[in-house]
Amino acid sequence: MRPIPNFIFASRWLQLPLYIGLIAAQGVYVYHFLVELTHLIEAVFGSQTALQALVSSIGYKSDVALTSLNETVIMLVVLALIDVVMISNLLIMVIVGGYETFVSRMELENHPDQPEWLSHVNASVLKVKLATAIIGISSIHLLKTFINAANYDTKVLMWQTIIHTVFLLSALAIALTDKLMQRDAH
Repeated sequence: MRPIPNFIFASRWLQLPLYIGLIAAQGVYVYHFLVELTHLIEAVFGSQTALQALVSSIGYKSDVALTSLNETVIMLVVLALIDVVMISNLLIMVIVGGYETFVSRMELENHPDQPEWLSHVNASVLKVKLATAIIGISSIHLLKTFINAANYDTKVLMWQTIIHTVFLLSALAIALTDKLMQRDAH
């Protein structure tokens, strides 16, 4: 029977390509961030091509043709950049926390750059942190939608708000369940 449990335990390494794929996805997000940031800087200095690329990427529509950045476009672009950063943070939590929890120890205890949250990560803590990150990302999307509300149908606004509320309630339920389970364990 010993080889079967060893084989089952070793199967956790099948997750390694998944984490490597998430690292590649993070590389795509870094590239996207740099492209959008470059467009923003170029648009500040008057590039019409960069301005049109920004307006197109954020889905902003105006009755008047834009010839320079306005506050709304800047805010929407910055929120899009924040969104990319928050998704990247979510990826790091999944990659590092998931690998540490489900595959193998990273042995970072004395490393000066060890994230504070990694010292007490487990599947339960990871779920709560992920739920919180998803709420943050959803909040940014909802804010972007509300700032640009004139370009969205009422149904889209309503459904995004409902979905965000469901995310909030789900995170509260996960946190409450986690708290109850910890209390029962003690």
